[in-house]
Amino acid sequence: MAASGSKSGRMSETIFDKILSGELPCHKLYEDPHVLSFLDIAPLAYGHTLVIPKERARTLDLLSDESSAAIGRALPRLCRALKKLTGVSAFNVLENNESSAHQAVFHVHFHIIPKPDEHSGLGLLWKPGRLDPARAAALCAGVAKELAG
Repeated sequence: MAASGSKSGRMSETIFDKILSGELPCHKLYEDPHVLSFLDIAPLAYGHTLVIPKERARTLDLLSDESSAAIGRALPRLCRALKKLTGVSAFNVLENNESSAHQAVFHVHFHIIPKPDEHSGLGLLWKPGRLDPARAAALCAGVAKELAG
């Protein structure tokens, strides 16, 4: 079953819908019945690739298990090919959900971003906190209960 993709049950058309329908061209790298992968038109580095499900879903949590598994099979294969062909040893895989998490196109998509050196590709400012053991235990128990139900 395809996910609705939005809180209201409707998902607005995105640029990815136009690419999937053939209305807009892309530099296709990979396609199977569930996944399409193509080069980003505004790359952070040479080889910056997008991997999208053909299923319309706004965020990863709304994506079906079948589409998720298909992306899970495609991502490592694409990463290996891009590493070999771009000559990099490092890369980032990024997926954002909702605008406050920097999602700009509201259709699930993964970025594979080759990292040729420390000054190109994706840059991050990581501010680690401290894990509270009691909150961690409560979250673990809650997740286990959600997954079992």
